[in-house]
Amino acid sequence: MGGLLVLAGITFVEGMRKVPPRPKKVKLAAADRDGWWDKLPRRTRQIIIIGVVAGVIFALFTGWVIAIVLIPATIIGLPWLLSSGDAEASIDRLEAMEEWTRSLAGVLTVGVGLEQAIVATLRSAPKEIEPEVNLLAARLRARWPTDDALRAFADDLDDSTGDLLAANLLLGAQRRGAGLASVLESVAGAVGEDVRSRRMVEADRAKPRATARWVTIITLAVLVIMFFFTTMFEPYRSGIGQVILTVLLAAYVGALVWMKSMAKGKKLPRFIGNEVAEEARR
Repeated sequence: MGGLLVLAGITFVEGMRKVPPRPKKVKLAAADRDGWWDKLPRRTRQIIIIGVVAGVIFALFTGWVIAIVLIPATIIGLPWLLSSGDAEASIDRLEAMEEWTRSLAGVLTVGVGLEQAIVATLRSAPKEIEPEVNLLAARLRARWPTDDALRAFADDLDDSTGDLLAANLLLGAQRRGAGLASVLESVAGAVGEDVRSRRMVEADRAKPRATARWVTIITLAVLVIMFFFTTMFEPYRSGIGQVILTVLLAAYVGALVWMKSMAKGKKLPRFIGNEVAEEARR
């Protein structure tokens, strides 16, 4: 009986306590609710749909079920295997940084401040880095601290050479000396040397890339000829045979991808910017 009274008392006390309101369910943003399919570019989704439809039609007429996967995979992966990568675009961006740096140094010789000089170079900014320069000028016009705007500029460029440029601009913004124009001229010369050295490196890397490209083209041509004009693929027509063929083709494609990756250089580490500061704090 006493136990029941104690239990009743505890229940009464707990019932009188205020219960904190339940947290409201936070609605996820549209980007968070989207699956992997919705995050793909529209053109990629269209290519996948066309490839799957073509694979289904081919499978219905020939009995090769693996075509439902192989055809869209070929349509998507073949351009990437045959492409030369973004090495040329990266070098073009370096040349644009060199050109913009020289332009900025020329404006600084007139005697204006760094912020005004950056805004003055908007019209002459090379198209390869025009969005990044526009963002930098917009941040300065929005009264961002110059140091923060330049660090964000380094993140936008996302290149070790861009970090070198942003670091010298940071030093110039902090010291406000008269020699910033000559320093930027030296930086532009260093960027030009970097461009020339990278072009030499890319010329050497272009040879294995061309080899990988031709191996891919010849392999695809031989496979198509063997499939349509010979009986070498007949043993793989069964269910287990198609599975084995898929594994063999995947291994061969993996070798082609590995061959292509061998000709791709590693990106030089960055040393400035907000992203680098976040990683350092972690």
